[in-house]
Amino acid sequence: MAETEITTLGGGCFWCLEAVYQEMAGVLSVESGYMGGQLANPSYRDVCTGRTGHAEVVRLTFDPAQTSFREIVEVFFAIHDPTTHDRQGNDVGTQYRSVIFYHDEGQRAIAEEMIRQLEREGVFSAPIVTALQPEETFYKAEDYHQDYFRNNSQQPYCAFVVAPKVKKFREKFAGKMAPQ
Repeated sequence: MAETEITTLGGGCFWCLEAVYQEMAGVLSVESGYMGGQLANPSYRDVCTGRTGHAEVVRLTFDPAQTSFREIVEVFFAIHDPTTHDRQGNDVGTQYRSVIFYHDEGQRAIAEEMIRQLEREGVFSAPIVTALQPEETFYKAEDYHQDYFRNNSQQPYCAFVVAPKVKKFREKFAGKMAPQ
C-alpha cells in the first residue's frame, strides 16, 4: 500500500470542508471531528457552546503521490475566509476558527510559507488569522456528521452554504477533482 499522510484543518463548519475534500483527487478519507480543546470526548452539543475550546475540523488522509500537502492547503485557503477571527459567515464562535493542525514540521513550514505568499500577493483584503498549531487529540464527530452534505444536500444550510463552496472548488480546481 502507498504511504499516506494525515492533516487536520478547521475552516468553519466541518460539513463544508468535508464536502470539498471528498471530491479532491488523492484524498483517501475525510472525517469530521473536533480538535484543540480541553474537554475529553466532546459532543457536538458541547462544542457548540463555544466553551470547550475545540474547533470543528476535518482530518484528511491523503496520498502524497497524488496530491501534496501544499495543494491541500491551497484549496483550504480558497474555500474559506482565513481573515475572520472565530467566524465563517453567520457561523460565529471559537469552534469556527481558521486553524491548521499540522502533523509534522514539514506541514508547518509549508503552511507558514503559503500564508506569507498569500499576504505578499495581497490575495485577501485583511490579514490572515489562521492559527498554526501542532496536532492534538482528534475526536471523531457523531456519525450523523459524517458524509453530511452527501446525505443532506437539500437541507437549507447545505444548499445555501455548503453547495456554493463545493461549486467554487469544482470551478477553481477542476484539475484536482477525483474521478467520479
